[in-house]
Amino acid sequence: MMKEHAKLMKVISSAGEIIGRKKLQKMIYIAKKIDLPFYEKYNFHFYGPYSEELTLRIEELCNLGFLEEVHEKKGGYFQYRYSLTDTGSEFLGHYDLDMPQFKECMLNLNEQSSRFLELVSTVLYFEGLTEEEVKEKVFTLKSKQRYTEEEIADAYEYIKSIKNLVKNEAVKN
Repeated sequence: MMKEHAKLMKVISSAGEIIGRKKLQKMIYIAKKIDLPFYEKYNFHFYGPYSEELTLRIEELCNLGFLEEVHEKKGGYFQYRYSLTDTGSEFLGHYDLDMPQFKECMLNLNEQSSRFLELVSTVLYFEGLTEEEVKEKVFTLKSKQRYTEEEIADAYEYIKSIKNLVKNEAVKN
């Protein structure tokens, strides 16, 4: 049970702090799609790929005192901040997770905006389609986001760069 939980703790530990539930969902989905060992099931949801399994694991980690979830009121909505607690760090220290490529990847993903990660994860969700078909899906399903063709091209470039980052980190170690 706890190995998948420990991986999530490692993600948050590597990133330092993750601001936003949506961002956390997209970071794990993208990591999974670039062949990092995540196994949560995802379905397409209002904000792109979403995993109820991941939400439950994060909730469990908060309830166990391994993660801290801080609610902040931002304008008309609540924002959530996630960080590893001292208890979580101690627990993680007992777990042997050999994942050297995590840190750089998670730092890089965490530097991106939630909006951009939503686009990247949507592009990855439809990766079996042609680029033109993906654009059509994005423009239809994400019309309120008003993504541009340039942003979609940036998403494709980012996917290549993050895959290379993970591949290069794996080779180094």
